[in-house]
Amino acid sequence: MSGRLVVCPTPIGNLEDVTLRVLSALREADVIACEDTRTTKVLLDRYGVSAERVRYDANVERRVAPKLVERMRSGEVVALVSDAGMPLVSDPGFVLVQACVAAGLAVEVLPGPSAALAALVVSGLPAETWRFVGFLPRKRGPLEAAFQVPETLVAFESPRRVGASLAVLAALDPERPVAVCRELTKLHEEVVRGTAAELAERYADAEVRGEVVLVVGPAAVEAAELEAGADALRRLVDAGARARPAAGVVAELTGLSANALYRALTAPEQ
Repeated sequence: MSGRLVVCPTPIGNLEDVTLRVLSALREADVIACEDTRTTKVLLDRYGVSAERVRYDANVERRVAPKLVERMRSGEVVALVSDAGMPLVSDPGFVLVQACVAAGLAVEVLPGPSAALAALVVSGLPAETWRFVGFLPRKRGPLEAAFQVPETLVAFESPRRVGASLAVLAALDPERPVAVCRELTKLHEEVVRGTAAELAERYADAEVRGEVVLVVGPAAVEAAELEAGADALRRLVDAGARARPAAGVVAELTGLSANALYRALTAPEQ
């Protein structure tokens, strides 16, 4: 096959979570672009993969990406991996994918482990609509804004800031449901669920270790806001718009949930 990029998600903890397709792609690649070659070596050694490895992290990607593109132009296959999970999701890789698209090179993305998805499912919080924000903002204003979304929120957080972030959330909405997911798929995996107030107290002075994903239930929508949004949606539908696409437009303009708007529109009158 002609030169191409294969984006390969890697285990977020347990090395047995790697897929057969990813192993096959890594074995067939001419070169593996690694966020950290030492971290990737542990996985490759476990499964007997001996392909060439090159460093590809946030500090070097703009310099290395053009070189990898040239190798693909000459017919080579490049596999892209990050230290854990899916490349590009709060990890390097966007520059290389963008360069491949611009050069007309094929980009193949393989499915695999994701800390965000694993945390969302294990949290027990609504997963119908959700928003991933990467790492939470450090400043209070943007952090408060991040918490005030109408969908379930999934975010990465530094273990050193878990208590402080939960304290901000508890001040906004002490009863908001939260799950703190730590070291997913690893030996010391832990999922702690409770209200924002309960978990803010629990983690106020706690020493947290390892990788953390926070999952926060959706912010409550005031009935008046939802009714106003549903009324706007109703007028659009009466004018000939299709309900589902119109709900998406109103949601984009108001910050309300498209699904909540649609449900309000179609709910039987009491």
